[in-house]
Amino acid sequence: MMKPFDIFISYIAWGTGGKARPVMMYASSAEYVIIYPITTQYVNKSEAIKAKYFKINDWMQAGLDKQSYIDTGTSFKQLASLYNNVKPIGRLTETDKKRLLEFLKHI
Repeated sequence: MMKPFDIFISYIAWGTGGKARPVMMYASSAEYVIIYPITTQYVNKSEAIKAKYFKINDWMQAGLDKQSYIDTGTSFKQLASLYNNVKPIGRLTETDKKRLLEFLKHI
């Protein structure tokens, strides 16, 4: 069973395309989950976008391959049933979880 702050791979669609990418479950209910996409692309983003990117300090412990950021400016509400059989690749550490919750209060 997936829990908030679990990281897993999900297909994210946009426009006419999309791709499988890491995401973090932020919240869940019996019917829906809220997920944030995770990206490694940061350097060339605008300051406005960077302001909404949360840096995952403990990215290796979270199951990620490179320095990554949670895009808190983009969230997806999905049916929870779509994720019943999904296995997490990792989870935010307690330190990053606390930092993220604090970060979300200020954006």
